[in-house]
Amino acid sequence: MSASLTDLKPILELFAKEKKRGLLLGAVMSAATAGAGIALLGLSGWFITATAIAGASAAAAITFDVFAPSAGIRLLAIGRTASRYGERLTTHDATLSVLAALRERLFRGWAQAGAARDLARRPARLLFRLTGDVDALDSLYLRVLVPVGVALVAALATGIALGLMHPLFGLFAALLLIVAGLGIPLGAGRLAAAHARRRAYGIEALRARTVDLVAGQSDLLMAGRIEAQADAIAAADIYSASADNRLNRIESTVTFGFGIASTLLLTGALLAVAALAGAGTITAPVAALGILIGFAAVEPFGALRRGALELGRTLLAAKRIGPRLAEETSARHHPAPAAGLAIQLTGVSAAYDLAATPVLADINLALKPGEKLALVGASGAGKSTLLALLAGEIEPLHGAIANDAATLLTQRTELFQDTVVGNLRLACPTATTNELKAALAAAGLLADIAALPGGLDTCLGEGGMGLSGGQSRRLALARLFLRGAPIWLLDEPTEGLDRATALDVMARLSDRANGRSLVIATHIRREAEIVDVIATLDSGHIASISRRGETAFEEALNRLRPD
Repeated sequence: MSASLTDLKPILELFAKEKKRGLLLGAVMSAATAGAGIALLGLSGWFITATAIAGASAAAAITFDVFAPSAGIRLLAIGRTASRYGERLTTHDATLSVLAALRERLFRGWAQAGAARDLARRPARLLFRLTGDVDALDSLYLRVLVPVGVALVAALATGIALGLMHPLFGLFAALLLIVAGLGIPLGAGRLAAAHARRRAYGIEALRARTVDLVAGQSDLLMAGRIEAQADAIAAADIYSASADNRLNRIESTVTFGFGIASTLLLTGALLAVAALAGAGTITAPVAALGILIGFAAVEPFGALRRGALELGRTLLAAKRIGPRLAEETSARHHPAPAAGLAIQLTGVSAAYDLAATPVLADINLALKPGEKLALVGASGAGKSTLLALLAGEIEPLHGAIANDAATLLTQRTELFQDTVVGNLRLACPTATTNELKAALAAAGLLADIAALPGGLDTCLGEGGMGLSGGQSRRLALARLFLRGAPIWLLDEPTEGLDRATALDVMARLSDRANGRSLVIATHIRREAEIVDVIATLDSGHIASISRRGETAFEEALNRLRPD
């Protein structure tokens, strides 16, 4: 349990950093709501009893003050309503704000080295963790932290109020509330942890298997595995349903336990006030006050019932996503290269997932600021891996990498179901409209975007649907132009484009570089013709390096695929 609670540390730190005042205000208003409810019930009981006793005597009825307690009741009723409304506003606003920050930090965490390959390998399972696990943390504040704090405040206030009648009476009530009110949910939480985890795993498997069925139904049909996949989905459903049944039983047990605790407290309060009233220590109205306070004091603890059952799921979510919340995981920065260099690789080797055979071995390479380098070689020679190393997406097994900040333009154009502006501002969230238009103009796309019905605010479909392949590539190019990185890493930037569009894209890249260093992984002549240096890779090694003006440079160009 202690290890599980340690997993909550980065989550709690994020809560405190993002919305500390709002979270505290929500907790205070929750405590005020609970306190007003207890005081309202107790004061009402005292007032009714005192009024009934005063009514039995004409003299007492004349002198009895009905205005002060009735005003107090109205004040408590109004205050409880106001604090309840404020509690809902503050707690939910704070929770939603924290969850929004958590999602952003989590997605940044998944942008660190190696994470993209994990996402590609297990998309359905990790998608669940990017959604379901974040939603599970909703319970941490609303159903665990706030109810525990409110329950402790209620126990303390009840102990003080009843202690004014008799110290032992207050001490007994406070101890019973704390021991039973917190002990029952804690015990239930321990019992429910395993079943909550089973439920989470079951739902995760259910979603993953359903996604596999929908996405791979053709392959499953060809292999005769449709029925087997359907059976696997049904098995996951049964597994999660079984865990749900266990959780429901535990919840019923907790409800029964709170009923017993409430009965014990009410019985003890009746006996205590009877003894105190009989001894003349308290009056009948005060006795009614004590009984009703004891009766109402159990209510705040009831909110812990659901939180106890959610604790296991919450701890599991924290354990799985906590490591991804480290600061500044979205970009890995290599040390600065030596003076006069933009890129410096010394004895670098790299492999994916600690494979026995390195993809790259003993790479030594240096590039000056403003120079353009083409990486050429057969497929699988290690060109894309070298770009990934420079971009910080993977770490080297051996050797040292030093380079200025770099931006990678991959082979695949990644556009999202958003406006043109939204897709552009992924590269620079603070870019002005004029800067966006300048980037589009530099990419040769401004006229096309201006012709769209909504201009920059035109919504694109999934994957950039609504733009042609060439327009999508130009939009990605405009996004690259918005980045201020001194190094551009380009992985086959014109693959799939027609010759005219490709030549225009390469010309714009060369013109827009403005002293930046370019590294282009390519097997097409038109992409390499703008460079100053060509490095030929063969089986993970640099076989040769040639510079413009050398015979080897022209020979390397001639070996590339023509336009």
